[in-house]
Amino acid sequence: MMKILGIESAALVASVAIIDENVTIAEYTTNFKKTHSETLLPMLDEIVKITGISLSELSAIAVSGGPGSFTGLRIGAASAKGLGLSLDLPLIHVPTLDAMALNIYSSDALIVPIMDARRNQVYTGIYKNDTKLEVKVPSMAVSVDELFEILKETDAKEKAGRAIFLGDGVPVFREYIDKNLEISHDFAPANLNRQRASNIAMLGMEMLKSGNIISADDMRPEYLRKSQAERERDVDKTDADL
Repeated sequence: MMKILGIESAALVASVAIIDENVTIAEYTTNFKKTHSETLLPMLDEIVKITGISLSELSAIAVSGGPGSFTGLRIGAASAKGLGLSLDLPLIHVPTLDAMALNIYSSDALIVPIMDARRNQVYTGIYKNDTKLEVKVPSMAVSVDELFEILKETDAKEKAGRAIFLGDGVPVFREYIDKNLEISHDFAPANLNRQRASNIAMLGMEMLKSGNIISADDMRPEYLRKSQAERERDVDKTDADL
């Protein structure tokens, strides 16, 4: 039976999980201000010790591929690459927001994960998951007002009439959403509103079965926009050209 390791480090949450085809064997998740480079591998070591599973039993490594924190994604990708190379395992690049949407199941609502992207933007997408996850609008970086317009158009097509928001963008924008969004909406409870490595591993299992894998050398996070350092460099270059 295939076993998949899931790694999630796209935001403040650090999470690792091992699943097989039928069950989550172990999951270790923290949502605390500590560098992922300090947490991910020790957490993995802990669940390996507790379960007695050898990493040699793994079939692949699924990693949260973005969007999200530039530093967090790089640490997750580096950890997955190192393990993939040392264990000679393929990697699976799982979109962060797709995995977040799995937190809501058997609902006819539109599922809207929002991650705080700073600069008054969110990383987001729009999904349905009544029996199977469907991507209605893929991952994007937009302002909340732009999201409202896209959500309104999507709701008109899907006739859902309701949206469920989750993610670390909720506490930042909740009041604004309540005040300005015309569509009926709810917010996921605390146990369902953040990233989980088991979701990464679950989607990774589906992708593995369909052959959607990459080599460790080919793993690249999907940032969706430039980092602050890159933006500042572009500004400096523009100023120099003037």
